[in-house]
Amino acid sequence: MTEVSESWAQLPPPQVHGEIWQRDLSSVAQLPAARAALRDMLATSVPAHADDSLEERFLLTFEELASNGLRHGGRPVQARVVVAEDGLLIEVSDSVTERPPKLAVGRDPRFGGLGLYLVSRLTSTHGWHIAAGRKHVWACCR
Repeated sequence: MTEVSESWAQLPPPQVHGEIWQRDLSSVAQLPAARAALRDMLATSVPAHADDSLEERFLLTFEELASNGLRHGGRPVQARVVVAEDGLLIEVSDSVTERPPKLAVGRDPRFGGLGLYLVSRLTSTHGWHIAAGRKHVWACCR
């Protein structure tokens, strides 16, 4: 049986170029409006070759990473999205650099904490790194 790692790989996101959407978040209560604004932007920006599920997978990934940043990180939390030709990148940063993203290994699913597992399944690649005194947690959907 393969042992499950408790944390994501520590590595920077891929270098992608494209349209950028950014939001500063200070409360979980802001997430529905931020998600709606992101959905509006994606409606005209999703790569033409994308499958039908890309937008929904990405919006769920955004919500999971942003809510984790707000619940477990330090404010201000910043979300940045890059819409590139070959996919979408979400990067959420917060000020708590000493707490890496940690999977809820062995936790009863009734108690939650499965967001990083979900993001791992929904995205093509993911990770985290520290830059400019902030922790950046990122994921790509293709």
